[in-house]
Amino acid sequence: MKRAILLSAFLLSQFGTSQLLKTQGEKIINDKGENIQLRGLGLGGWMLQEGYMLKTADFAGPQYKIKEKIAELIGEDGMSEFYKAYLKNGITRQDINFLKKAGFNSIRLPMHYNLYTLPIEKESKKGENTWLEEGFKMTDDLLKWCADNKMYLILDLHAAPGGQGNDVNISDNDKSKPSLWESEENQKKTIALWKKLAERYKDSPWIGGYDLINEPNINFTGKNINGTDEMSNAPLWKLQKEITEAIRTVDKKHIIIIEGNGWGNNYNGLTPLWDDNMVFSFHKYWNNNDDA
Repeated sequence: MKRAILLSAFLLSQFGTSQLLKTQGEKIINDKGENIQLRGLGLGGWMLQEGYMLKTADFAGPQYKIKEKIAELIGEDGMSEFYKAYLKNGITRQDINFLKKAGFNSIRLPMHYNLYTLPIEKESKKGENTWLEEGFKMTDDLLKWCADNKMYLILDLHAAPGGQGNDVNISDNDKSKPSLWESEENQKKTIALWKKLAERYKDSPWIGGYDLINEPNINFTGKNINGTDEMSNAPLWKLQKEITEAIRTVDKKHIIIIEGNGWGNNYNGLTPLWDDNMVFSFHKYWNNNDDA
């Protein structure tokens, strides 16, 4: 009897008072109905290095080019050892503890797909998905650090299989290979990855949401190479809808975060919406902020 009471108390502490987020109209609320304003920081540069951030864009923009330059200096083995150490020490529990003390209540994790699964050209069989433990272990650790600090973790697919745009700096896009939009295999791998992530984290109240594709920037039919003048964005919405459907087969609780074309700002052709627990993430850089 005592064991049953203790178990019930544990379950109530884990789920009855959980902080699971959901949308309510224009608000994000927890399961107590409290309005939650997310104040967060993105962990850019950890799982994915972006040339414009490192000031290497003139000679090495996407991450694979940065790795090539490092290998030229210290060899392939040296480069591999460097990245092992970099990923292990780039973000630690102490960093998350510091961010909590600084007043943040959320973290956005820019993920590179190749820490979770192989590129399509390295799969032994077409359509296969080989899962890599490294990315999942890094995410598990980060989620625990966030949960211990009562901070939300937003999963953000920053580098999708094949790359999701013509701005190669931000998605490790190798133009010699088919992009996300040129390859059905890459799209299927993206869908499978999100389902795998959702299955793994479906019961965590400290997952703040699934940010499906970071800053798509592609011209499907328009003239602007970054998709700012696209009028329908049909392939973009189709893929994000398919990802959502895959997630919802295993996780019906967590928020889905979608981004428009043109680095997250072009939402032409979006309606009708396909999920009732969804957030739009527009990325308005190089502008003044207000008090909102």
